[in-house]
Amino acid sequence: MRGAPGAPGTVEFPDSRVLPIPTPPFTGAIMPNAKDSTSGWPAAVAAPANAPNVLLILTDDVGFGAPSTFGGVIPTPALDQIAEAGLRYTQFHTTALCSPSRAALLTGRNHHSVGFGNISELSTAYPGYNAIIPPEKAPVSQTLKHNGFSTAWFGKNHNVPPWEANPVGPFGNWPIGMGFDYFYGFVGGDTSQWQPGNLFRNTTPIHPYVGKKDWNLGTAMADDAISHIRTQAAVSPERPWFIHYAPGGTHAPHQPPKEWIEKFKGKFDAGWEVLRQQIFENQRKLGVIPANAQLPPWPDDMKKWDSLTADEKRLFTRQVEVYAAFLAYTDHEIGRVIQTVKDLGQFDNTLIVYISGDNGGSAEGSMNGTPNEVAYFNGVAFTVEQQLPLIDVWGSDLTYNHMAVPWTIAFNTPYRWTKQVASHLGGTRNGMAISWPKRIADRGGMRTQFHHLIDIVPTILEAVGVPQANTINGIAQHPIEGTSMGYTWDKAAAGLPSRRRTQYFEIMGNRALYHDGWMASTTPIATPWNTAAAVPADVLNGYKWELYNLVQDPTQVNDLAQREPQRLRAMQEVFLMEATRYQVLPLDNSLLTRMIEPRPGPAAGRKQFVYTAPVSAIQANAAPGILNRSYRITAEIEVPQGGANGMLITQGGRFSGWGLYLREGKPVFTMNLLGVEHVKWEAPAALPPGRHTVVFDWQMDAKGPPVARGGNGTLSVDGVQVAQRALPRTLPFTWAWDETLDVGLDTGTPVDDRDYQVPFEFTGKLGRVTVDLGESSVTPEAMREFQEKAAKRD
Repeated sequence: MRGAPGAPGTVEFPDSRVLPIPTPPFTGAIMPNAKDSTSGWPAAVAAPANAPNVLLILTDDVGFGAPSTFGGVIPTPALDQIAEAGLRYTQFHTTALCSPSRAALLTGRNHHSVGFGNISELSTAYPGYNAIIPPEKAPVSQTLKHNGFSTAWFGKNHNVPPWEANPVGPFGNWPIGMGFDYFYGFVGGDTSQWQPGNLFRNTTPIHPYVGKKDWNLGTAMADDAISHIRTQAAVSPERPWFIHYAPGGTHAPHQPPKEWIEKFKGKFDAGWEVLRQQIFENQRKLGVIPANAQLPPWPDDMKKWDSLTADEKRLFTRQVEVYAAFLAYTDHEIGRVIQTVKDLGQFDNTLIVYISGDNGGSAEGSMNGTPNEVAYFNGVAFTVEQQLPLIDVWGSDLTYNHMAVPWTIAFNTPYRWTKQVASHLGGTRNGMAISWPKRIADRGGMRTQFHHLIDIVPTILEAVGVPQANTINGIAQHPIEGTSMGYTWDKAAAGLPSRRRTQYFEIMGNRALYHDGWMASTTPIATPWNTAAAVPADVLNGYKWELYNLVQDPTQVNDLAQREPQRLRAMQEVFLMEATRYQVLPLDNSLLTRMIEPRPGPAAGRKQFVYTAPVSAIQANAAPGILNRSYRITAEIEVPQGGANGMLITQGGRFSGWGLYLREGKPVFTMNLLGVEHVKWEAPAALPPGRHTVVFDWQMDAKGPPVARGGNGTLSVDGVQVAQRALPRTLPFTWAWDETLDVGLDTGTPVDDRDYQVPFEFTGKLGRVTVDLGESSVTPEAMREFQEKAAKRD
């Protein structure tokens, strides 16, 4: 207790393992009359005296060799600054994928253990994969909030169950329901940096970019965080804070301001093999890789730079210039936040953890890169010729862009493979730096102990002096599964053996086990850049295993599986024990088909959706899903004198989506197929004043594949057909996920820029919009048959 009992300013750190802390006994005295009584305020809960602030930074899809701090050619002065003020960790690990890494980071528990064996969009009905962090494994924010910390989250949140990503909740799995006092960020895997359609303040959808030509989320988010930190320092300077800062960079789309792109023009003209070699040499000089590390051979399925055409080189260099600019810009904005902490005199007593990437670099751009990442998740790749006209606008709001896979291979130097591949270090090893000048004196030190995301929470709790809770909100807590890294902070500890001796890895069937310097890894069968590749139905027994001595072979070049079969067998058995312990089973190696898995929530089992007033920000899993089925959309409206225009109902936007609207008074239904084709049904005449019923009816073909099946669309007005056309195919898996279902207006971006610009509010009277759904063509039987046929073709 700090202060006199009962005094208004008294605070107390109760050192309790029961959270929230019960009301303490009244310290005054109560008599019949107030004049004879003694008042006594309950002591306010406060953090331990002199507890540090905590700034937990996590960037997105950054390969180990991308930032300058770990040998890369892209300047990251903010990360450099933290490494120079503290320690650089060269054997730090993530899970190989977004949502899983973030869940592990914030809970201190393995990703399957907290329901995130995959990204939330691929959740399935098993405990290790259901995208629900259980209340008995609460995130660290709950513990810190109940122990007197101010808590805030800025940026990406990929851990809301997708069916709860809507404007009415429930919000128990949103940041404000998980111990964060404040949230400013986007909900989902990624978003447009120019026009984010899934941006929220707390739980309220916001669209701050409207009418602001050069607005960018990276800067806006840093501004909001800076304002929050300054307000905290002004209002309650004695109260420590915990901030999770998670920008969208460098996940696709790569969208930095134009002036940042210009800084990198011509920097990568020598190509990806030269870049890779340069990074490797830088890493050896810096000492961020062991002296015995080998650069693995260039992958056989990757083109060599000298074999490319002039057009290919022109496109691919532009892609990587924009990526490099995005990483540099992201780090710069992080640097502004760190500078604010310095300006306020708080840097010395702030624990800053800066993790460079939630997994390895991403290969989700396909071999040629893509101007539209939504295409990748629909199994569609673009040719070089299709992309060339977009070079000048690459990275602007006219692209949702990603780069060619060989650049990712280079930025993951010196490790093999990429994001999604949990079996190899290219998917799971990320650079990390920690500073806390008041405690860590070995400035610029290097640490090589093997550690993992789950070790961050116990490190934070040890640093701030708060115990792990036994119960939170009346629910008994499972033990944290990580181990504190605090033992590595003293200079004398640099050579200590790692206290993390064993760690499993698994994502979509690719898996590995680390134990005491050895790693057993499955050989990837399907590559991340070929999502349609056939994979074995027997996931447990259908993969070959490799074995590596990481002490002698840090980059997994020499497979010892044939030489050490007993060791491999023992490690496989340990993997199975860990898998059983942490809810990894059942193993599942499917990818795109899981995107259309039925899930709970407000859309589950519904065949009709009725909207009677304008509404927005309904994400896909809470909205009517019109893909792979017949459907009917009926809009009952009233047109005033002078006519009406505007959106009736829409989902998605510039990079894929659909919309029913009035343009120049004429009813129009547009289906945007990945920006490649805009299919329209349009009435020939404007609607006269009065009440009208506008219907779009889609009849899916009776026969065909279970996904992307074609059909016939009919637009009618007041019972009279006004347009009809057939399509041979539609999209198989998803519309643009960063944009939402909106009724009566359109947020984010238009489904066709030639027709209108957002918000395109309907200027008539909206009576009722009804969406009626037919039966889905996606059944377990149909998908099994479809996958079997695809496997035979391969």
